[in-house]
Amino acid sequence: MKYKPVSKRETYKFFYFGKSKGSLKDVFDMNVTGDQALVKKINKSLILHTIRRHPELSRARISEITGLNKATVSNLVAELQQEQLVLEAGPGESSGGRKPLILHFNAMAGCVIGMELRVKQISAVLCDLNGNVLAETEAPLHRHDLAYTFEQMKTMIAGLIAGVPSTHYGIVGIGVGVPGMVDENGVVLFAPNLGWETVDLRSMLEEHFALPVIIDNEANSGALGELHFGRGQDVRHLLYISAGSGIGSGIIISGELYKGSRGYAGETGHMSIEAEGMPCSCGSRGCWELYASEKAYDLAASELPSYQTRELVRYAAEGDEAARGQFHVMGNYLGIGLTNLINGFNPELIVLGGALSEAREWLEEPMQRVVAKRTLPYHKQQLEIAFSALGSRATMIGAGFSAAMHFLGHTRVMV
Repeated sequence: MKYKPVSKRETYKFFYFGKSKGSLKDVFDMNVTGDQALVKKINKSLILHTIRRHPELSRARISEITGLNKATVSNLVAELQQEQLVLEAGPGESSGGRKPLILHFNAMAGCVIGMELRVKQISAVLCDLNGNVLAETEAPLHRHDLAYTFEQMKTMIAGLIAGVPSTHYGIVGIGVGVPGMVDENGVVLFAPNLGWETVDLRSMLEEHFALPVIIDNEANSGALGELHFGRGQDVRHLLYISAGSGIGSGIIISGELYKGSRGYAGETGHMSIEAEGMPCSCGSRGCWELYASEKAYDLAASELPSYQTRELVRYAAEGDEAARGQFHVMGNYLGIGLTNLINGFNPELIVLGGALSEAREWLEEPMQRVVAKRTLPYHKQQLEIAFSALGSRATMIGAGFSAAMHFLGHTRVMV
């Protein structure tokens, strides 16, 4: 897909900036008539993200990739250098004339915080503007009432801010992934595993820290993390399954994060896999996450040596048959749910992340066996099921990436 500079009087649709190879993010469903200032902003953003995605570029090469003329590229690169977002790294290889100056994205122009709110703990990372982790922290979450949880979040964020390295812009944003449904205003509408309804978490954090805040479902954040930095790079149709205290899915279709008509898609942990199964906190029965997430430990409490995944993994590694047996049962149930999703979405890649990804050694074989046995034959062709390359960091890195993109500006034009 080729992107061209836009003229002053033309009208286009605008989109949030996506990954390479022409993917798009979170469509602004509106038409905008560009004036000269807006055209400049679009072209400047296009140049910045071209440099961010493709290291070792010269101005001439940027002109070739974007279709912008060389003078426009030179002028806008100069502005990006003044803003400390682009750096010159020295001369590159010559193709016959003067050696070109190579440009780099300055990932350390600022920092972001990416946080994941889980049922039993809070985790957070400090990242540069290109998703590289600079610091990491976590703490147990003993209660779910809003006042207590918010205090723990504030303490963790403040600790990371206190240790931020010296950068031109400092902390430029905070991203948070939460286990529940979130609207476009950052309001947590319903998080059954936390007992939350209609919590305006974004406003609370922005008021306290005076920084831009992005709130999203934790599986959506995890999907973005894998799409840009993990196993999902160069993939167009991806399902990210976050399996931990519950189960959620981040859905990537044609390189775009799919959220449904009102933004609530991906609550696959609450699809019923047992018609007359156990009651769930969501109000339904037989939900997938009751059998294939950490909630399943409660079903076998008398058999298990621990109720935390990390401890259970350690016991399984030591040969404990009860721990291994529990993971085997959960692997079967994971396979059942994945079969439903594969038959419904026909993805090219499924990435399993979250806390349970640490139990890959005992989950993978029964899960893959069920999928191979039950999935429709054509849906299995060219399908890969993998465990997260980012592990338990996927959601945090994805949340931080969303905050970084908000700061950098990610509007571009499609013609």
